[in-house]
Amino acid sequence: MQQLPIFVNLAGRRVILVGDGEPAEAKARLVRAAGGTLVGEDAADAVLAFVAIEDDAEAHAAATRLRARSLLVNVVDKPAMSDFLMGAIIDRSPVVVAISTAGASASLARALRTRLEALLPASIGPLARAILSARDTVAQRHPTPTDRRRLWERALAEAGPLDPFAALADAHAAVAHVVNGTSAAVPELLTITVSSPDPGDLTLNQLNALARCDALVVDGEVAATVIDRARRDAARLEAVPDPLPAGLTVVLQG
Repeated sequence: MQQLPIFVNLAGRRVILVGDGEPAEAKARLVRAAGGTLVGEDAADAVLAFVAIEDDAEAHAAATRLRARSLLVNVVDKPAMSDFLMGAIIDRSPVVVAISTAGASASLARALRTRLEALLPASIGPLARAILSARDTVAQRHPTPTDRRRLWERALAEAGPLDPFAALADAHAAVAHVVNGTSAAVPELLTITVSSPDPGDLTLNQLNALARCDALVVDGEVAATVIDRARRDAARLEAVPDPLPAGLTVVLQG
């Protein structure tokens, strides 16, 4: 990973914008959409800075001045001069997906955004808001972190009642139904035969199972790249126990 992806809270905070034209306007729209206040270069108490100047020498000079004030600077269309990059954005607020190629190709990032955007239904934003609004009720009905993790993992799994890739007519009703259900663990056993060190050769269902498993058994030679896809706090067992414990036990068979 060449860069650290982060999401910055800009609501009510100052952001410097130097330059003009459409590139500057595009950044201005994003800052305003995130609740930031645009200010000029000499403003104090700014948290970020954007430079939208076409001339390389002028852009470099502006970025140097701003960086000397300990500001992180984005120079539009000049990744080598930038401290952070914006990427291509899919906005299903409060769900936001940002795609970066570390400056290698803005066209590739836009192409990925277009394809991914078509996969994400409009209901994904209401779903996130419904889950947030149900937080207190969930804490009361499902008191332990394990209960809550199991509840949401089952509901949000592929073909589950809250599958985020499936359109929901009424997200709040769907979430309420899940919250009123059970988070009790039942014994489950899944064996995954691994024939490649590339986790990309696993199916989506197999990757999902690894990500939510409660216990993991590695049987034979399995690449670390595949094992690393398992939930980090899943119990590592030497063999499948008898009787099978509550929760999902995954066996990676090499």
